[in-house]
Amino acid sequence: MSNAIMTEDQQLIKRIIEGDMQAFKLLIKRNERLVAHMVAKIVSIEEDREELCQDVFLKVYDKLETFNYQSKLSTWIATIAYRTSLNHLQKKKIVTGMDDEKMLQKQLNRLADTHTPETVMMDQDMKSYIVGLVDQLPMQYRTVITLFHLEEMTYPEIAEITNMPTGTVKNYLFRGRKLLKEKLVSYKQMSIS
Repeated sequence: MSNAIMTEDQQLIKRIIEGDMQAFKLLIKRNERLVAHMVAKIVSIEEDREELCQDVFLKVYDKLETFNYQSKLSTWIATIAYRTSLNHLQKKKIVTGMDDEKMLQKQLNRLADTHTPETVMMDQDMKSYIVGLVDQLPMQYRTVITLFHLEEMTYPEIAEITNMPTGTVKNYLFRGRKLLKEKLVSYKQMSIS
C-alpha cells in the first residue's frame, strides 16, 4: 500500500509499528480524552483511573499490529478502554449494576443563549448538576451517554465498543434521557421556588 493512499490513521499506525515513539505520543494525545472518559464512567475509584488509562495505552501499543481497520481507530481504542475497565471491576469484584431495565436516556436541553452573569452562573450550576446526575447512573448508562453525547460516536460505534446490540444502545439512551429530563424538571422547579 503506497503512502499516497494510506489514511492518516494507517500512516500513524505504520510509524508506531516501525518504532516511532513520537507517533505513539501523538496517538495518545489524540485519544487520551476518549480513554479518560471511558475509564471514568466505568471505574469510580479515582486512584485506579490513571493506572487503567496507562494500561489501556500499553494494550493499544501491544495490539496495534492486530488492528484490522474494520472500524475507526478511536472506536477500537475505546473498545480496549471499555473492556479493560470492565475487567478491572471483575477482578476487584465490584458490582457494575448491569440491569437492562434501568436504562437511561438524556437529551441535554440547550440552555437559553442569554449570557448575563446570572444566566452564566445558572448554566454552570445546571451543567454541574447534569454531570452529577450522569455520574449517579449505572455504569452502562454513563458509558453510553458519554460515548454518544461527549465523544459524539454513532450507535454502531457504541454497539461495537460495548458489545451491546444497537437497539440496546438506543434504548439506554432513550430511557436515560427520560430519567435525566425528569430529574432536571424537578431541579428547575426547586430553583424557581
